[in-house]
Amino acid sequence: MSSVVPLLGYRDADDDDVHQERRPRRGGLRLCSSWLGRVVDTEEACAQLRFAAPMILMNMFYYGIPLVSVMFSGHLGDVQLAGATLGNSWVTVTGLAVVIGLSGGLETLCGQAYGAGLYRKLGLYLQSSLIMSAAASSLVSVLWMFTEPLLLLLRQDPVVSRAAAAYVRPQIPALFAFAALQCLLRYLQMQSVVLPLVAFSGASLALHVALAYLLVSVLGLGLAGAAAAVSASFAAACLMLLAFVLRSEACSETWKGFSAEAFRYVLPTVKLAAPSAVMVCFEYWAFELLVLVAGLLPNSTVSTSLVAICTSTETIAYMITYGFSAAVSTRVSNEIGAGNVDRAKNAVSVTMKLSVLLALSFVLLLAFGHGLWASLFSGSAVIVSRFSAITPLVVVSIVLDSAQGVLSGVARGCGWQHLAALTNLVAFYFIGMPLAILFAFKLEFYSRGLWAGLICGLVCQACSLMVITVRTKWSKITEVMQEDKASYDAARPSVAP
Repeated sequence: MSSVVPLLGYRDADDDDVHQERRPRRGGLRLCSSWLGRVVDTEEACAQLRFAAPMILMNMFYYGIPLVSVMFSGHLGDVQLAGATLGNSWVTVTGLAVVIGLSGGLETLCGQAYGAGLYRKLGLYLQSSLIMSAAASSLVSVLWMFTEPLLLLLRQDPVVSRAAAAYVRPQIPALFAFAALQCLLRYLQMQSVVLPLVAFSGASLALHVALAYLLVSVLGLGLAGAAAAVSASFAAACLMLLAFVLRSEACSETWKGFSAEAFRYVLPTVKLAAPSAVMVCFEYWAFELLVLVAGLLPNSTVSTSLVAICTSTETIAYMITYGFSAAVSTRVSNEIGAGNVDRAKNAVSVTMKLSVLLALSFVLLLAFGHGLWASLFSGSAVIVSRFSAITPLVVVSIVLDSAQGVLSGVARGCGWQHLAALTNLVAFYFIGMPLAILFAFKLEFYSRGLWAGLICGLVCQACSLMVITVRTKWSKITEVMQEDKASYDAARPSVAP
């Protein structure tokens, strides 16, 4: 397959020992061949940085689409801003988190198949995942139709609940488009096709700004217009990626057209996608639950705002981790598929070092600029002062979240989603949340107690994933993949082209 580059960061076949001394490369890397080469594999690190940077940009662009609509809604009035904010949280927790998690199964299936050279299977896995995601989106869309009564059941303000429902219902098409978009992204990501993803996501965000301005500010459609812009933008992004897959030479080996054979792969896809969705949702829900619990604290307005700022800060920091999580998931699954256990382990080591280094860089910025950062969210001197007091805890949580984000990527690459889902359940809901409530209410540490409890959960999560990563016999995973490859090759002549 001369037209396909088999692996991200591919090395020559004669370079068997990934730990041996490497010859200095040309250009700037020659300067790093001394002390830096002893700390980290510079060749692997550069390959991962080239992969992670576009993924970080892509994630930020797509994250900006619903954020822009919330901003436009904020100019309509306080009730509209509250409704859009609540509606956006509802959409994320009940819908987007679910379909993001479901697409995680492709990181195992497509990544390992690509590394093993089973290129045609990538297209079949993509189609099976699209079928599964469409079915899940149909169920979630029914839930979204009852947004207002469900929010009232959760004791939300009636006026705000009505505005939130008006913001959520027009986004039902966005859910289907976003679900398909996530499947296409994972399919391309596992082939290390990343630069087009940045271009399409940037174009989608630019289109969205124009649409939101037209529908909200020019045509005066209000919350419905802001939400409709989200649906239109995600639909456009999905169509652009689909057109790329159908027409691009980069996908010619892995996409052989639509096939009824894809239905045979739905069950294997669901087996990995379901625990992957549970794994993602448990983590998303924990952070949202923390904001809700903050509303029960004394001086709830300040407490809720403070915890919301902390959560937003954590989310923005995690966008950096996301790029490296995607990189290590791709590297590990590709190398396992190719039977290269040592290279997979080396990729994990390099990614951990890079992610923690970048997290520490973010931490330094936050440590010295926490006052300015908090002032971007609120003009209240009380909230800025409270954020300064809780900043050390936020710093610790960012470092831990960076480590667990990479380890979660390893879990997806290896197919350990069920173990990661169980880990998240125990870490957040049996340890993190109970301790957060104990610290906040019983010991009266309030907002700092909530965040300290979250840190305890993150410590448990990161340590558990690390133990799973270290103690797992990687060779057994590669053996299973090689057996799967052999059985697929043996059955291939009987499969109609």
